[in-house]
Amino acid sequence: MLESQEMGARVAATLKEECASRGFDYIFKASFDKANRTSIHSERGPGLERGLEWLARIRDGVGVRVTTDIHEPHQAEPCARVVDMLQIPAFLCRQTDLLVAAAKTGKPLNIKKAQFLAPEDMASVVEKCRDSGASDVMLCERGTAFGYHRLVVDFTSLLVMRGLGCRVMFDATHSVQRPGGLGSATGGDRRFVPMLVRAALAIGVDAIFMEVHPDPEKAKSDGPNMIPLDRAGWLLDQIREADALSRDRLGFATLDW
Repeated sequence: MLESQEMGARVAATLKEECASRGFDYIFKASFDKANRTSIHSERGPGLERGLEWLARIRDGVGVRVTTDIHEPHQAEPCARVVDMLQIPAFLCRQTDLLVAAAKTGKPLNIKKAQFLAPEDMASVVEKCRDSGASDVMLCERGTAFGYHRLVVDFTSLLVMRGLGCRVMFDATHSVQRPGGLGSATGGDRRFVPMLVRAALAIGVDAIFMEVHPDPEKAKSDGPNMIPLDRAGWLLDQIREADALSRDRLGFATLDW
């Protein structure tokens, strides 16, 4: 969630520097509206107009590319005027009108695979986007629901989704969520993030998604699975080593062997 322009700029500036020093590209992501909160009483963010204003200031002030998620078709066009990539939330990845509106902006798309879909089911999602004009579609693995309050990552999905002709991303922090695990809020366990990242990188991915916060215990959304900002550098060192192993020496895993 985009809690404030100041906090967003702080996180963006810190991670831009940390990533650049390790040779990584970086895109800042924050939500102007967390439309799928567990409780109706939970905070949702600054809203479309103010949120886009903050994102534009972070983009220009820090000098980073930015992205955000959209939940309704009418949000695609105004967001595309500000962000460098549009993200489709997991719960909405089959919504045809939303996908078509996003694709028609011409922006790159990052589409999160729903917790209730098999990876091969994303073929229809990709087809909707490509038939609507999208030429750059990335698919994101963020865990699958196999039981109450628990997500399980099927790492074979990375290979299946790459087979659809798309780049693949691994969402390291949403994958350790425990949806509804705190009753009126989502829980999680950030301790498992480093090991899941290592597993994804051993297979080979094009991008890593991570939620990072200066003080996760005080975060207004997803705090239990967030990475503390002062630990991001350590985790990026882990990512650099594992990525170099799979990308430069072993090569990305494929089904052709």
